[in-house]
Amino acid sequence: MNTYRTDKCGELTKADISRQVKLAGWVDTIRDHGGLVFLDLRDHFGIVQIVFEDPLLVKGISRESVISVEGTVGQRSDDVVNPNIATGEIEVRATSVTVLSRVLSPLPFDIGESTKTREDIRLKYRFLDLRNPDVHKNILLRTEVIDYIRAKMKSLDFTEIQTPILTVSSPEGARDYIVPSRKHPGMFYALPQAPQQFKQLLMVAGFDRYFQIAPCFRDEDARSDRLTGDFYQLDFEMSFATQEDVFAVAEEVMYGCFTDFTDKEVTKPPFPRITYADSMLKYGSDKPDLRNPLIIVDLSKYFTDVDFMPFKNKAVRGIVAPNTAEMPRSFFDGMLNFATLIGMKGLGYIQVGSDFELKGPIAKFLSEEKQKQLIDMVNLAIGDTIFFISDILQLTDKLAGQIRTELGVRLNLIDDSKYEMCFITDFPMYGLDETTGKTEFLHNPFSMPQGGLEALETISPLDIKAYQYDFVCNGYELSSGAVRNHRPDIMIKAFELAGYTKEDIDTKFPALFNAFHYGAPPHAGMAPGIDRIIMLISEQENLREVIAFPMNSNAQDLMMGAPGKVNEQQLRETHIRLR
Repeated sequence: MNTYRTDKCGELTKADISRQVKLAGWVDTIRDHGGLVFLDLRDHFGIVQIVFEDPLLVKGISRESVISVEGTVGQRSDDVVNPNIATGEIEVRATSVTVLSRVLSPLPFDIGESTKTREDIRLKYRFLDLRNPDVHKNILLRTEVIDYIRAKMKSLDFTEIQTPILTVSSPEGARDYIVPSRKHPGMFYALPQAPQQFKQLLMVAGFDRYFQIAPCFRDEDARSDRLTGDFYQLDFEMSFATQEDVFAVAEEVMYGCFTDFTDKEVTKPPFPRITYADSMLKYGSDKPDLRNPLIIVDLSKYFTDVDFMPFKNKAVRGIVAPNTAEMPRSFFDGMLNFATLIGMKGLGYIQVGSDFELKGPIAKFLSEEKQKQLIDMVNLAIGDTIFFISDILQLTDKLAGQIRTELGVRLNLIDDSKYEMCFITDFPMYGLDETTGKTEFLHNPFSMPQGGLEALETISPLDIKAYQYDFVCNGYELSSGAVRNHRPDIMIKAFELAGYTKEDIDTKFPALFNAFHYGAPPHAGMAPGIDRIIMLISEQENLREVIAFPMNSNAQDLMMGAPGKVNEQQLRETHIRLR
C-alpha cells in the first residue's frame, strides 16, 4: 500500500461512502466554524473537503502545506452539496493528519488568484502559479492534445523520428541560438530553428512519412502569440506528395483536434483555399480572420476619373460597414483616431441616407452617375457607411486590413463561437529588399517554384509563385509549409535569382544539396505550431499560459535565473573570451 495515500482527492464519489481512505495533497483553504474545521485538500486530480471534529489536529497547519489525512468518506447533507466540484456530494471525516511539508515563507500570491498577479511575479514563482487549477488545466490540456496528435499521425502511417538538437547555423529567417564547441576551438553549433533540412534528408533517405513533436529555437522578440527561445511544432513531411496531399493530412488532424477538445463550431474539411493575392486584397492580411464578415474592395480604378486629390495616383480600398450611418459621432471619431495611430493621414467615409443619398465630404466629389456606380459596385444599402483607405500600394492593403479588424471588433461582428480555418496559397517566391532593392526570397528558400525551372528562366522573379502555403485559424497563422525543391538544377537557379552562387549553396546547405544529387523524391510538408493550437483551444490570449515554464517577453527565465553567467573555467574550455 502507498505510504501517503490510498486514493486521489478528485476521484472520490458517493460509491466510496463509509470507506476508510488516506489522502495526500496541498491545503487549499481552511475554514474554522468554531469547534468544527473544514479543510479543502487539493492534488493533481482535484479537490475534496476534509472535516476535522478535533481542531487540534490542524493546529499550526497553514495553506499550501502538504499533508496526509486518514478518515472515513461521508455524504454531505443536501444543504451543503457543492455542485462546482466533482467531489461536491461527499466529504472525508478525518481521524488523523500528518504534515509532510510546511510552508516556511509567506506566499507571494493567493494560488486561486494567481492569474491576476503581475506576470513577473507569476513567472518567478511559476511552480506556485501552476498549482492554480485553471493554469494546471492548461498544461494537462497540452498533454492531451499532443497525445491526440501523435496517435492521429501514427494512424495516418507517419513514422515518428527525432532529429538533432545540436546542428549547424543556417540562414532560415530568424537569429540562431549558438553553442560553442569545446573540442573544436572557434567553432559553434546552433540550435535548430526547425528540423527543415533534416526532414527533407529523411525523405531522401527513403522514409515515406515522417513526423515529430519538434522543439524549435529562435532568438527573436516575443509577442503574445510568439514565444522567445523555444517552441514546439507538429513537424511532418511526405514523399511523393502534392500540396493537396499535405492539406488532406492537415485537415484530418486539425479538424479532429479542434472538434475533440472544444465545443465550438469548426470549419469542416475541405478548408477554403485562398490565394495570397486575394487574401491581401479582400482581408488586408495573409492570415485573415474569417469570422469577421467585412470584405475589402479595390476602388483604385473607380477613383481614376474622380477629382479628389488625396486619392490621386494612389491605391484605394473600401470597406462597407453595415448599419453604421446613424452611429454617434464618437464612433467615427474613434475610428479616425485609430487610423491616425496606425499611420494613416485620415479616414474618409460616405454614409448612405434613407433615400440612398450619399453623405460625407467625399460624396460631393462624385457625380450622380458615379454615386450610383458606387452603390451598385459595393452593394451599399440604406444605413451603411463605406470607409476609404488610400496610400501607396505597398501600405494600403495592410492599413485596410487593420481598419477591417478594428471595425469588426468595434461593431461586435466577430463570432467567438467558431473556429474559421483556411489555407493561404500561391505565395510570391521573391520580393525586393526594402533597403537594397535587390531580389530576395520572401519565404522558405527550399520551396518549389510553380512552373519549375522553366518559370525561373522565363518569368520575372517578382511574378513567380511558389508552392508555399499557410494554415490559418481565426486570424492566427498556425502553420507554414511547402512543396520542396528536390532538384539541384532548380535549386541552383532559384538561389541564383536571389543573389547566391552555386558555391554559396554548397557552403550553406552542403548536406541537402549533396543529397539531392543521389535521387530525391518529390516531397512536401508543413509544421503546425503546438503552442498556438493549444492557446486557441484553451481560449487564452497569451502563449505563456499554455507553457509549463515559459520565459518572459525579455527572454529571461525569472524562476531559474537564465540567462546567467558562467565561470572562467567554462569560458576557457569553450575557447571564449568576453569583450
